[in-house]
Amino acid sequence: MRLFPFRSATYIYHYTGADFKRPAHQRLLRRLRKGDVLVIKSIDRLGRNYAEILAQWRALTQERGVAIVVLDMPLLDTRSARGDLTGTFIADVVLQLLSYVAQVERENIRQRQAEGIAAARERGARFGRPRIERPEHYEEVKGEFCQHKITAAQAGEKLGVCRATFEKWLRHDRDCALRGVA
Repeated sequence: MRLFPFRSATYIYHYTGADFKRPAHQRLLRRLRKGDVLVIKSIDRLGRNYAEILAQWRALTQERGVAIVVLDMPLLDTRSARGDLTGTFIADVVLQLLSYVAQVERENIRQRQAEGIAAARERGARFGRPRIERPEHYEEVKGEFCQHKITAAQAGEKLGVCRATFEKWLRHDRDCALRGVA
């Protein structure tokens, strides 16, 4: 006899809720079985896309028989025996409203982020890693590499950069040569 006839697992992930292609979310979905209870903090932690939240909710609750509990919205607790039409209707309306709000919030965040980046660029801010200048002996090392005397990793080591940076410089040189730029 088992005293605790339930399985318990915690899935915490730090991906955006923009879509449902998050690796930990996919693992969670593979593990969920009929009769399981999925507990989430708020509906926007499930997702931030209106149509996908509704589809995911429907797939979990109706097709797979998984109960969902949203901690900050007690109306969205599918464990309750709300067999009446009014309770189901209210839960559906609340779910749709919160899904809409989650998506609008996501769109607002993206818009504010784009505006902030544009303003920073206007002020002259640069994004990304700083450009690494090629050392004086780059052409010499490049020649050794092109003559197959050394590998890309060895060339990078001689230049004091990683292999990927050396290969990026080579690609840039080839692109410039193809375009006829010195």
